[in-house]
Amino acid sequence: MRLQNKVAVITGAASGIGLATAVKFAQEGAFIAICDLNQAGIDAAIKEVEAVGGQALGYIVDVTKPDQIAAMRDALLAEKGRIDVLVNNAGIVMDAQLIKMTEDQFDKVIDINLKGTYNMARALVDTMVAQGAGVILNASSVVGVYGNFGQTNYAATKFGVIGMVKTWAKELGKKGIRANAVCPGFVATPILKAMPEKVLQGMEEKVPMRRLADPTEIANVYAFLASDEASYINGAAIEVTGGLTL
Repeated sequence: MRLQNKVAVITGAASGIGLATAVKFAQEGAFIAICDLNQAGIDAAIKEVEAVGGQALGYIVDVTKPDQIAAMRDALLAEKGRIDVLVNNAGIVMDAQLIKMTEDQFDKVIDINLKGTYNMARALVDTMVAQGAGVILNASSVVGVYGNFGQTNYAATKFGVIGMVKTWAKELGKKGIRANAVCPGFVATPILKAMPEKVLQGMEEKVPMRRLADPTEIANVYAFLASDEASYINGAAIEVTGGLTL
């Protein structure tokens, strides 16, 4: 198992890619700190981790609230004594064309997707530095590589979190910490599956492989990057898109 005895913090871990990543990490031997906003979702995610033989603790964490992040960190360190991997997966979309986008739509997406990623990394980096080892993985997107119609706010955040890992790679590499981003394309998460069939078909037709990704296919990349198999990958943004370019 590639993540045996590692302690991993995953935000937005109660559904979609975050949940798939929690389950995959557990299968690889990691202990999971499941961070999300909804207690019922957290409890269900813990059960899924336990169903594959894993162990997890759940924490209500709003990534825009440093006090909640610090409380999670302190409780987890008291329980496990270390934090090896951070997966910054929490994020939202509030789409609109530039000519129609409101301040609120822009600010909320920036606050959660970009500032929230900073908040999490800032809270946990000192622990990783003290250990002399750690991995930080940011959820970017195909939109963070190519941009996308109606997503000024989202694109800004997903380009931004790539900029973060490229900077952290320079700052933290000598301290034994690697930082990378994963850029998924269209993924068959519960939110996407709720879209009209015609919209889904249109999305599939844009992808050279003619299908959406399964969340496990993104989780597999996170697991590789978190493991020692990726020991010389630092500051990278890995596209997992089926060949999609927007």
